[in-house]
Amino acid sequence: MDEGQGRACICTSCNDAPNVATVKYVEPPTDRRAALKARHRRAILDAAHALISEGGAVRFSVDQLAERADVSRRTIFNHFASIDDVVTTACTEALGVVIENFLASFAKGSRASMFDDVAGALRATDVPGVVAFLWRALGGFHAGDPRPRQIFQATFSRTTDELARELAERHPEQDRLEAELLVSSLMHGTEVIVNHWLTATAAALDDESRALWWHLLDRLIERIRTGYQERSDHVG
Repeated sequence: MDEGQGRACICTSCNDAPNVATVKYVEPPTDRRAALKARHRRAILDAAHALISEGGAVRFSVDQLAERADVSRRTIFNHFASIDDVVTTACTEALGVVIENFLASFAKGSRASMFDDVAGALRATDVPGVVAFLWRALGGFHAGDPRPRQIFQATFSRTTDELARELAERHPEQDRLEAELLVSSLMHGTEVIVNHWLTATAAALDDESRALWWHLLDRLIERIRTGYQERSDHVG
């Protein structure tokens, strides 16, 4: 108060200061661009998943993908090198459920527990369902077109690399090479039995084909667990 006049003094500088309650956070341009890029990439992959699930095959065009994702052709190629790259990434995401199951069941421990973690993730995954999706995505394998098989192999390689990294990070007490060898043995072994399963079933999903899958997976896990040394039933 002004003691002489009994009036309140008003501080001009304080009066002009912005009210904290009305100040809004302005997202930096770089954050907005990153968020937009992430949305576009997700839209492209979701569109690829939808096109594959609806009908069909790796044969969808760039124009079809751009229309479904509501982006331009140029945006697609800003994120992916080719349609094959889009399909490979979509297939890798589908197979990535193996990694999700591994993370859900992970428990620290010995090298044997590392094996059990990865084997358990394979058992917990509907691999036939995932492979059927990949089969539709690639339109099957044909002798005259190596591309589908190349994408199939790339899908398994990407998943194997990521799973090996996750396993090594969660078992720092173990040799990193052990993690890589273990995952490579199981995942590339899975790729081998998948090929046998596809030859026998053509990716059909029924009780008989699923029973065959479990038989092949049990055989793979047991073979890798026990190795190839001859058993000795007696001493002498």
